Amino acid sequence: MGWLMFLGVVAVAGLLLWLVGFPRRLWAIPATAFMLGGAGYAWQGMPGLAGHPVAVVEQQGSVDPEIVALREVFFGRFNFDFAYFTAADAMVRSGSPRAAASVMIGATRKAPQDAGLWTWAGVVLAEHDGNQISPASRFAFERAMALAPKHPGPPFFYGLAQIREGKLAEARPYWAKAVELTPADASYRGQLVARLFLLDRFLEGQVKPTSSKPAAPPQR
Repeated sequence: MGWLMFLGVVAVAGLLLWLVGFPRRLWAIPATAFMLGGAGYAWQGMPGLAGHPVAVVEQQGSVDPEIVALREVFFGRFNFDFAYFTAADAMVRSGSPRAAASVMIGATRKAPQDAGLWTWAGVVLAEHDGNQISPASRFAFERAMALAPKHPGPPFFYGLAQIREGKLAEARPYWAKAVELTPADASYRGQLVARLFLLDRFLEGQVKPTSSKPAAPPQR
């Protein structure tokens, strides 16, 4: 059966070449291709092998609802930014971080003075690179902080990207800056303070206490 199908393909391909007026002097090229294909099938073909259905495995991503909620209180909801944020989230959930990065890059081109868009561009660019802050991601965060130096959102999310990369000590100044810039009566201040507190406790646990006991002199 396998050979009959192969011969059928050769016949159909030859007919198509004839119909489109393929030059006769070049027929040796497709003939060689068919010959190599037939040789390969004869060598490794397994027509008796039972077939089985193939399931497509999709690598879907996830979006932290708590981070989304913080993003909304930082940068607003149902505004120009929100449409791009939502589109980027959808791309991440579908397992397309590259598409999410493209969405946010396009957003910053349309609104180059928008600190919120630059901030989230930094987030999705880092996610696209496996939670590694690439030069492009760093540029986006730095651009956001330059555009809105008194806004707590850019330093908070920059610190979050540092933590996701495993750089907890480097993240600490950015989260401290975010708390410092947050108004005392802001509804989300408690969340930022709690996160900074937990980060400090974790960092303290990583520091090994030094012993006050003097070292014993070497034995001779």
